[in-house]
Amino acid sequence: MAVIAISQQIGSRGIELGELAARELGYRFQTGEQLIAETARRFNVSAEQMKWFDVHAPHFWERKTEGSRFAAYYRAVFLQEAALDRIVVAGRGSSHFLPEGGCGIRVRTMAPVAIRIKQVAREEKLAPAAADKRVRDFDTEVKARIQTLFGQDIEDPAIYDLVINTSRLSLDAHANTLAALATHIDSKGSPERTKCMSDAAIAAQVHAALVAHPKIGDTQMSVNCSAGRVRVSGVGLVPPWDNLVIGVAQRIEGVASVEVGAEDDPVTLTTS
Repeated sequence: MAVIAISQQIGSRGIELGELAARELGYRFQTGEQLIAETARRFNVSAEQMKWFDVHAPHFWERKTEGSRFAAYYRAVFLQEAALDRIVVAGRGSSHFLPEGGCGIRVRTMAPVAIRIKQVAREEKLAPAAADKRVRDFDTEVKARIQTLFGQDIEDPAIYDLVINTSRLSLDAHANTLAALATHIDSKGSPERTKCMSDAAIAAQVHAALVAHPKIGDTQMSVNCSAGRVRVSGVGLVPPWDNLVIGVAQRIEGVASVEVGAEDDPVTLTTS
């Protein structure tokens, strides 16, 4: 099983690289834009609003609401596609949604700022000064967003399996490297890796369904899945809310059983 998720610096040609690698491997290819469109359709939200939150750091009052909700929706759609295996997804920070445990290849494409500015100027038909501002503003916003939502530094190479400077060699050469790596991983496929991705996809589907429910919404909760057995835990998930959660989760394909664990309410401190 091989899934390639490419996170790109703007202007670093990560989408082009993903297309080339997918073509060489015979894999499906999706852009983050396409997955956002599918997410908007499936969860009946605005694609434009989702795109805005995808590239801007949430304001303080948005961190636990729209930003987290849209991230949950996108994660569900992305991981459902990834669980079908043999896919390359490029753009929109998809690599940050891959589960741990070798379930996919996290790739970051980068290039020197000057080269990225020229690339963005060509792609978006901008004047050099406007392209410069576009690249620097985009870098700042996306870095802040990933830090806010995931607690990660998007430029930290340690969170990726492979960092590619697309300015050094041809995209064909880099695509060959990605294809060779994916082929090697595919040849070493194991039931455990398949189970890891399947469980992550089910957990993401359940979490998104719970977040989308009007009576559950922004309730703080965590969702875990092992072999289709789902556990949802969070503050206040006591009767009748536990039965509501179970009912929502049981409707997700692949769920074998659901367990709800209510965490203790936070201690209230009073002063006299």
